[in-house]
Amino acid sequence: MSETTAPPLEESKPIQKKKGKAIDTKDEAFYRAGQWQLVWWKFRRHKLARFAMIVLGIFYFCALFAEIITPYDPLHRMKEFAAMPPSNLRLFDTTGKFHGPFVYGIKMARDPVTLRPMYVEDPNSIYPIKLFAKGDEYKLWGLFAWNVHLFGTETGTNSAELTPYFIFGSDSLGRDVFSRIIYGSRISLTVGLIGVFLAFFLGLILGGLAGFFGGVLDEVLMRIIDVLVSLPQIPLWMSLAAALPQDWPQLRLYFFVTIILSIFGWTSLARTVRGKMLSTREEDYVMAAKLDGESEWSIITRYMLPGFASYIIVSLTISIPGMILGETSLSFLGIGLRAPTISWGVMLQDAQSLQSVALLPWLLWPCFFVVLAVLMFNFLGDGMRDAADPYVT
Repeated sequence: MSETTAPPLEESKPIQKKKGKAIDTKDEAFYRAGQWQLVWWKFRRHKLARFAMIVLGIFYFCALFAEIITPYDPLHRMKEFAAMPPSNLRLFDTTGKFHGPFVYGIKMARDPVTLRPMYVEDPNSIYPIKLFAKGDEYKLWGLFAWNVHLFGTETGTNSAELTPYFIFGSDSLGRDVFSRIIYGSRISLTVGLIGVFLAFFLGLILGGLAGFFGGVLDEVLMRIIDVLVSLPQIPLWMSLAAALPQDWPQLRLYFFVTIILSIFGWTSLARTVRGKMLSTREEDYVMAAKLDGESEWSIITRYMLPGFASYIIVSLTISIPGMILGETSLSFLGIGLRAPTISWGVMLQDAQSLQSVALLPWLLWPCFFVVLAVLMFNFLGDGMRDAADPYVT
């Protein structure tokens, strides 16, 4: 009987990667990445959120360098150009000759019917618009004296006078609306950040304590939140803001208005954190951390809070527009910040009457920036929520 020999085993061939596919490398990097790196990768896929982040970045950059970006001092009154509509930017004169960006000189006239002052362009006077033009002196961040602005007009031909370039027109006192909007963004945009920081600190700490420990502490904190939520916010804001002394410095008034806006901002976040704490404190990994000897602070910060980071991010990004709208509303009603402080709400005080809106519609430009900032914060919050939510792919 002949022995049958088994066929020799074939050597296992290494798996060949198909040409043009680098998925293995990316997958390996994906599995090795940390939590926040994964969040950043998911956030970059949200185009609307990235656009919102760019717009908000431009807003805060302009607020930081407002002295350089604005062509005029926000308190500079040019009485001869009061209530002037937005300037017409031109490149060619009436003969078709190219001059670069410029504006024509302005002459005063009166409407023959209403006798209202009118501004008529003078084609004989041309005022070029230059980058880094010299203008009103200022101190950058209150430290460095300078007089160079990003753009401005220079002395034109056939005239020794200087015609300003108003992108958004001027108000009834002859102040540049564009410059005041850029300066006003410093307060209107930062009041949201400071107010949300205070609300975030209170909501996260108090909500976390109530949800983790429960018992009497939970009952007391929830009843306090119920009382605060039941109060009408706008009337209470108005009464608290009106109670502030009228002779206080604007910086102190600004700080206390921020605190007033933060009184109600922490309640919704505290309830959200408390509910999530109640649902996660009985999870297996939390019980394992307790048995392992982890401290209560470590359990809350390392194991419980990261599990619902997306909800916290949503609450934060929604609270910032609420703070901006709150400051704008209080200042518009005249019980928040007041002139000479510049904010978008203070600027809108000039547009309270129907007559002012009809005659000077460009005074409503701060409304556009308030709406744009609120929308961008909401878009950014949506993208951050989707990126931080582990169940969204």
